Amino acid sequence: MAFEARYCLSCGQALALQVRDEDGGPKERLRCAACGWTHWNNPTPVLAAVVECSDRGGRVLLARNAAWPGRCFALVTGFMEAGESPEQGIAREVREETALEVQQVSLIGVYDFQRMNQVIVAYHVVARGEVRLSPELAEYRLYALPELRCWRAGTGYALADWLRSRGHEPQFIELPPRPAADS
Repeated sequence: MAFEARYCLSCGQALALQVRDEDGGPKERLRCAACGWTHWNNPTPVLAAVVECSDRGGRVLLARNAAWPGRCFALVTGFMEAGESPEQGIAREVREETALEVQQVSLIGVYDFQRMNQVIVAYHVVARGEVRLSPELAEYRLYALPELRCWRAGTGYALADWLRSRGHEPQFIELPPRPAADS
């Protein structure tokens, strides 16, 4: 669910949609009438990892987030911390969430994920060691490349591109529809 600003972070007054001229012409954004602060609503960068376990025959680790309903397994993801590069950030996320020792990090690509107002920066991470999940993850599975299935959304496209780079044509699955938002 994307963040929806309602109040000014500078003075606390309610925000309202206002149109102003910007570099590209008129743009409607949430703005504060009292102090002029603007909620830009820029996409959030999210790091994602296709984790290849070098000591498990190159199998790929997918994990299920503890907060997710159902049994959907996906790439390890997370946010950068201030002062770290994207490569350092994804290596840290993999270590924090799986306890695996990261050996190598290489960029797969950058993917649009408008539904969540995010930009996915996806990496191939080669790692090894004993998997110990953080409380953020409920369980994991290891997959051989032909067993992997991709979803038609940000990280699924990253997995598909990585599979193609390994000579495997990706197989896609359809995700169940998102539940309607509460009124």
